[in-house]
Amino acid sequence: MVYAAACILIPYGSQRIARSGLPHAFPPPCSAALRTEQFPAIASELAHAEVDAILAGGAAAARAAQAATRTIPILTLNDDMVGQGLVASLARPGGNITGISILATEFDGKRQEILMEMVPAARRMAVLADAHTVSSSNMRSLQEAASARGVELVIRTVERPERIVPEIEEARRAGAEALNVLASPILHARRLDIFERTAALRLPAMYQSPEFAEEGGLIGYGPRITLMFRQLARQLAKVFSGEKASDVPVEQPTTFELAINLQAAKGIGFEVPPSLVLRADKVIE
Repeated sequence: MVYAAACILIPYGSQRIARSGLPHAFPPPCSAALRTEQFPAIASELAHAEVDAILAGGAAAARAAQAATRTIPILTLNDDMVGQGLVASLARPGGNITGISILATEFDGKRQEILMEMVPAARRMAVLADAHTVSSSNMRSLQEAASARGVELVIRTVERPERIVPEIEEARRAGAEALNVLASPILHARRLDIFERTAALRLPAMYQSPEFAEEGGLIGYGPRITLMFRQLARQLAKVFSGEKASDVPVEQPTTFELAINLQAAKGIGFEVPPSLVLRADKVIE
């Protein structure tokens, strides 16, 4: 089995995830860490090179790969593969694509609930979302849920990495007392920048996975990213064993963790409610 025959198409700054989640699967010349606008051209190059498989991180990369080839197997890690129109169904993906659907939309709301529990006195919160993946219906749902709790929710979207920090600063200036960072390849790639700026602004922030809290963020809830990449590696092995991507069911995460970093909380002078600490699967002290 020759894993080097696969190439990976991921957002700029995400190399660490890909290579830690799929150890030794991809040699450096066969990986591309790109800006979103570069995806179509690179996907076309990979298709013309007739690689054995393409791994795409995020909806924009997956769509670029789909547009470039109807035959090369595509495996992707995405928010909602059915809702985003990437596959026909979880059980029967169809076409030449399969992967992991991470239930991001469902968990955005759950994370918001936890954030409101963590900062109960807050009356204005902000969402930081990727303009390339954000759903207007999901944003309305989040705003309606916040409004029902007496909280005004402000949506801040970013189209390119350079806008992440300015959008956080603008949210804080507008009175946001907490921040919900939604699932996104771009936001994940720049998570260290987000940690640094939210800490400087003393802005409590919620993230999409427990690894975020382990790396310095305040709190994270969701599936472990490393485990999802292992799921993806198993799917890739099936494809390399001769199965068609269309016959490999889309998988979803099965375990979810709540991690809280009390060191990060102390650094911004914030006290996490004891009831939330008791519920955490992991506490960094």
